[in-house]
Amino acid sequence: MKVLRPIKATDFAALRTIAEESGPGFTSLPVDDEKLQSKITRSEDSFKKPVDCPTDEGYLFVLEDFETKTILGTTAIEAAVGMDTPLYHYYKSKSVHHSKTLNVYNTVEVLTMCNDYTGATEICTLFLRPDFRKGLAGRFLSRSRFLFMADHQSRFSDTVIAEMRGVNDENGHSPFWEWLQDHFFSIDFPVADHLVGLGNKVFIAELMPKHPIYVNLLSEEAQSVIGHVHEKTKPALKLLEKEGFEHRGYVDLFDAGPTVECRMQNIRSIKESKEYPIVIGEARGEVTFAISNQKLADFRATYTKQAIFDESKQELVVTPQVAEALELKNGDSVRFFEL
Repeated sequence: MKVLRPIKATDFAALRTIAEESGPGFTSLPVDDEKLQSKITRSEDSFKKPVDCPTDEGYLFVLEDFETKTILGTTAIEAAVGMDTPLYHYYKSKSVHHSKTLNVYNTVEVLTMCNDYTGATEICTLFLRPDFRKGLAGRFLSRSRFLFMADHQSRFSDTVIAEMRGVNDENGHSPFWEWLQDHFFSIDFPVADHLVGLGNKVFIAELMPKHPIYVNLLSEEAQSVIGHVHEKTKPALKLLEKEGFEHRGYVDLFDAGPTVECRMQNIRSIKESKEYPIVIGEARGEVTFAISNQKLADFRATYTKQAIFDESKQELVVTPQVAEALELKNGDSVRFFEL
């Protein structure tokens, strides 16, 4: 059985391994011991902190094999982005150049740097280790965050976003960044990517072009990747699109990957989730349920067929094994949806 839980200090080695395996472009997990340790500490503090509205909290989770205690992956939620360190995006819009006298009408796409998502909640840092990418593990790791958000809605913004990894090759070369580098920078994409992962974003404001960029002036290679995701990110994007997330023109400054958004109340997993008490007993069903114990610092979630929803009795029957993994007793309330 696989269980999602808040990260703790003893998970440092596993988190570092995940950071190494995630590769270039995964800015939220830099291979830097001090930064990774600070992420763990910040997460532990966030889960303990009383919160009425979202500020600077960051919730980091790990997916663990309940029997072997092996860490299989990680995922996270940033409560309100851009409040401390600015969050930059490019917004892709259209500009019309029209001359009635000359009978000329041209429409061109324009990229404008902005901070429009300041204060939004961000779901991020989704990574499942290669050896465990089978079955429903990836889908659960993505959707399980919504169980936690549904249980603790006051901790999050009404607007939820996800920055999707853009196109770059196995060596970390980004066609979009290479155009920016040629005209405005003198550092490679992996270096810029690493600096952002460390929280060093001052150079963005200092060196990024201050005026809108006409897309048709970019190289063909740079134009072709705007709003597109890395090959390995396509499954994650499809999952979010099924949840109701949409791309509305915002892209990453460095690799031009899309940022997608959805109102919290419109997220499918939140809308379809149910809250009922459990009964511990025999339960071998046909449906796989994602189930959370609705707790905060002791949050646990899993996915299993060892559960049956009895609508007539308004209860979820789970096996003793599921109850143990979720640290529940008879009559405790859970939140769940069909995975």
